[in-house]
Amino acid sequence: MRFATLVLLALPAFGQGTLDYLNHNRSVLDAHNCYPYKGDWADRIDRALSTGFPVGIEQDMAWHVDAAGKGHAVVSHTDKVTGSEPELRQYFFEKVRPIVEKALKDNDRARWPIIVLHFDFKTVTPPLLHAVWDILGEYQDWITTATKPSDPHTLTPFDPKPLLVLTEESDAQEKVFFDEVPVGGKLRLFGSAHTKVIPAEPKDQHEHLLATLPPEELLPERPTAYRRWWNNSWHAVEEGGQRKAGEWTAEDDRRLRALVDHAHKLGYWIRFFTLDGFTTAESKGWDQSYNFGSREAVEKRWKAAVAAGVNLIATDQYETARSVIK
Repeated sequence: MRFATLVLLALPAFGQGTLDYLNHNRSVLDAHNCYPYKGDWADRIDRALSTGFPVGIEQDMAWHVDAAGKGHAVVSHTDKVTGSEPELRQYFFEKVRPIVEKALKDNDRARWPIIVLHFDFKTVTPPLLHAVWDILGEYQDWITTATKPSDPHTLTPFDPKPLLVLTEESDAQEKVFFDEVPVGGKLRLFGSAHTKVIPAEPKDQHEHLLATLPPEELLPERPTAYRRWWNNSWHAVEEGGQRKAGEWTAEDDRRLRALVDHAHKLGYWIRFFTLDGFTTAESKGWDQSYNFGSREAVEKRWKAAVAAGVNLIATDQYETARSVIK
């Protein structure tokens, strides 16, 4: 694959400090899809938390309206909910209560955040977004915040807490989670950057462009007080992604490092999803589209991602990956 030479941009010391907040700008294991599917795999959050800290916990969010007309923020892999899905408050926040309360008591701020809560909204209906905002308000004493500045490009410092909450790039989320917050108010969660929109058809052309466009074209904008991280599929590294990946090469490694370096120079954390390598017998409800096919193949990518400085390495293989992602 070919891509333009990376033009390094100077990052102010203030931006460097915001990057250091997440595990001192080192890699964090990100537990992908850390919730039950139709009642199965209910132990995922326990498995993820048992791997140690810091750790990322992904929660996919949907909106359920019950028979009485009351809405609930639920954790679900799809927006087609049935009412059997766990509610966010109980499934996540009350689950981590003992961990967070101990962290607050110990007050070891150099280790904060110990948990990165990552939302993937399956629908961005305003009632769901406002419900999540309100739930975060209930637990705000646990949550890393930043003051909303008058200039969105001012990267106001974080007020450290054991939890850091991230969400993705939709403008509907920014409207609720940033625009509606008054200047001087507290931002409770932080969105991802807008990535260059590439036409989806034909698919092979889309995948080719994603893997070959210069990093500065994929991510042209500076971070804001709200948009602080960059979320990427592995298609941006290896053309065709996990299912078409061949041997890990020096050229692949240069591409990965170019993407990471560009994100960090601008002042963004960077995440890649989802790096798995398993046989059919080993699968615990995992998606084959993220599968490199073997432990050996994915371990090379985990090690490369750690060496390159990827901030959040998403995988379904929590325990196996932890041995590489220290």
